[in-house]
Amino acid sequence: MKIRHSLVGSAFAFLLATSCCWLQFVAVALGGAAGLSALSVGLEKYSGLLMVLGIGLAGWAGWLFWQKRKSRQSGSIVLQSLLTCPNCGFQKEETMPTDACRFFYECENCHVMLRPKAGDCCVFCSFGSVKCPPIQQGQGCC
Repeated sequence: MKIRHSLVGSAFAFLLATSCCWLQFVAVALGGAAGLSALSVGLEKYSGLLMVLGIGLAGWAGWLFWQKRKSRQSGSIVLQSLLTCPNCGFQKEETMPTDACRFFYECENCHVMLRPKAGDCCVFCSFGSVKCPPIQQGQGCC
């Protein structure tokens, strides 16, 4: 979502930066709207700043895309996590699912139903030795 926002922002900045070239033609096509022409002339002095803003936002979008792609290709996601029951201290190594969150987990020793703590997305993030795969990839909750 951040990539999309920065791309839209950069496109908007480029449109504003180049408005001195195209906005006057739009004004003529719409019947010679003097207000649009005046806006175009007023924005012309900011075109350099808007171009730099557009290039910066486009670069930021590229960097975010590259980081996301790099994290997917790294293959450093750990799928084994040691769950520790907060009630009895029993520990068991479990394999984390990659396609769903695990909201509930029953302790094999004391049969207490574990639920994620406030602010955590799953039982692995709350009681596991390793956070869930989406958190490891930096994608947020599963």
